[in-house]
Amino acid sequence: MNKKLQTNAVDQLFDAILCLETKEECYAFFEDLCTVNELLSLSQRFEVAAMLKKHKTYLEIAEKTGASTATISRVNRSLNYGNDGYTMIFERLP
Repeated sequence: MNKKLQTNAVDQLFDAILCLETKEECYAFFEDLCTVNELLSLSQRFEVAAMLKKHKTYLEIAEKTGASTATISRVNRSLNYGNDGYTMIFERLP
């Protein structure tokens, strides 16, 4: 875990997210918290990660998601050298 990231404010944010119980609650909270573009960017990165896990090419991913090669590369780096957060979530999702 990145020590620069671990602050009281981030802890409070994560505690708030852990309180959410439904997809509707997630929509309400994240629409208040994020701009439309921020939320779309987060969802795009998640879609890119899922496609990379399925061994899709950068070109396929860029065409389907509209993500830049820089974004795809950044997500790929997180998948390969990150904290396994994406992997943990993919294992838990049905």
